[in-house]
Order: sequence, then C-alpha cells, then structure tokens
Amino acid sequence: MGWVLLVLGVGLWWAAHLFKRVAPARRDAMGDKGKAVVALALLVSIVLMVFGYRDTGFVNIWFPPGFLVHVNNLLVLIAIFMMSPAPKKGRLLNGMRHPMLTGFAIWAIAHLLVNGDLASVLLFGGLLVWAVVEMGMINAAEPEWTPPATGTYGKDAMFFAASIVLLAIIGYIHGLVGPSPFGS
Repeated sequence: MGWVLLVLGVGLWWAAHLFKRVAPARRDAMGDKGKAVVALALLVSIVLMVFGYRDTGFVNIWFPPGFLVHVNNLLVLIAIFMMSPAPKKGRLLNGMRHPMLTGFAIWAIAHLLVNGDLASVLLFGGLLVWAVVEMGMINAAEPEWTPPATGTYGKDAMFFAASIVLLAIIGYIHGLVGPSPFGS
C-alpha cells in the first residue's frame, strides 16, 4: 500500500502544480477558490508522500558512501539559500530566473545522493523531474522575463546566515522524525 500512496502523492504534487500551466483558463475561472483547491491538493500530496514513503518496503539500489552526507548538507544549505528571498533582494542570484525551482531541484539531488533505495528514487527523483518540467513549462508559457532590481551583498549575507540557522532547525526536526541528516 505504501508504494501506491507514494506514487499517488508524487502524481498529485505534479497535477496540483501543473494545473495552472496545463489548464490556465480553467484555473483562472476558479479565482481565489482555485488557490484553496491547489493548496489542499498540495497538502494531501505531502501527506500521501510521507505516509507512502514511510510504509514502503526497503528495496536497495545502491549504497551511498558516507562522505555524501556532507555533500548533501552543503547542497541543502545552498537550496535553502536559493529558496529564500535572496534572489529578489540580494545580488548573487539576481539574474537567475527560477531560483526556487532550481533550489528545489538541488534539494532533491542532495537527497538522491544519500538515499540509495527505490522509494527515495521514486520520491526525490519524481520531485526533481517535476522541478525541471515546471521550469520548462514556465519558460515556454512566458518566454520574456525581466529580472528584479539588483539588491545588495549585505542582503545576501543576511539571508545566507538565516539559511544556516534554518538548516540547523530543519536538521534537528529531521533527526526527531527520521535519520539525522548530520550523520552519527
């Protein structure tokens, strides 16, 4: 049953996010109610992914070497920074069109590096492919893009410091509900 829930969760994540791109007229017709429907679908998708992932049997594909834990943590830190307001308010990522989706893709890659089981490949691989597809669909639908006004390195430093704190908090919570991301 876990496998079914996991695949349904990833599929619902894709559907909820791509609904606006695949059926823009229908999504627009829903107005604000559509935001609530999409938010609920995303919440349900996350619940399905969590329960599905936890209920799958372990099917090993490969054994990740221990040093990849450190690579994972560095990549997750970079992903958190990219998903912060830094791209809009800072200077370093100012010219990047999809910093949040790129950060999400980096987060997924980081998790693929340290998890060599089939459930992880389905979960994080499915989310990685979604992020790449989403970027492509946005670029196709909206080929013209103007970057935000250039921010400051000070804002970059502030958001990077906040990203370090957030990584520590996320890592602590991750260790409470699953394996510690900082190794043993």
